[in-house]
Amino acid sequence: MATLLHLDSSANRSSESVSRQLTALFAGTWQARHGPARYRYRDLAAEPVPPLSTAYCSLGRRVERHGLVSMDAVARLAESPAEKQEWALTRPLITEVLAAETVLIGAPMYNYSLPAALKAWIDRVSFPGAFTDPDTGNSLLRKTKVVMIIARGGAYGPGTPREGWDFQTPYLRTYFGRHGVADENIRFVSAEMTKAGLVPHLARFRSLAASSLAAARAEVIALAATDMRSAS
Repeated sequence: MATLLHLDSSANRSSESVSRQLTALFAGTWQARHGPARYRYRDLAAEPVPPLSTAYCSLGRRVERHGLVSMDAVARLAESPAEKQEWALTRPLITEVLAAETVLIGAPMYNYSLPAALKAWIDRVSFPGAFTDPDTGNSLLRKTKVVMIIARGGAYGPGTPREGWDFQTPYLRTYFGRHGVADENIRFVSAEMTKAGLVPHLARFRSLAASSLAAARAEVIALAATDMRSAS
């Protein structure tokens, strides 16, 4: 049965957030097709994932010294109350990712990169061996689909003057690819010039912003309503 893990990371939790608008559109379209039973939502801005601590690092290093171990074994390797608490915070987040057929991430561009809330989640779920089968060494995310919804105040797409300033897309593609997600299962949907309607000196780009948002909405619906590998 299809499952969807939906993550929002925009600090703006109002209806003005373009990334939240688009992830909500994806989630609504997906639930209309699959139903709500296997849908999981996490708002990383409303409920921030705690940053890593010394206890997290100590437990991670101990696990690495043992090689690939199961998640149950990690719990047994935790020694101090602080390490046990760190694992209690971490394991449910990893379990959500492993249970999802599709991971949907809303990621507005902040200072040419990711929101801190999303980076904190990434750091925590990246516990040593979390996404590797301890028996085979194979990735547990080989069949996982990842849809990244990117919202940017300016224009950073291919062919734009600021194309080289996009540190989101290369990072996220590398991160999920490194953890075994197949390249054809990693999809990006971008809405650009989102500040054109707010900032006076960007007013001349409002039609571009509108067309970018319309294209993003259409792509989101297509991805959510069909097998993403067959969507354009």
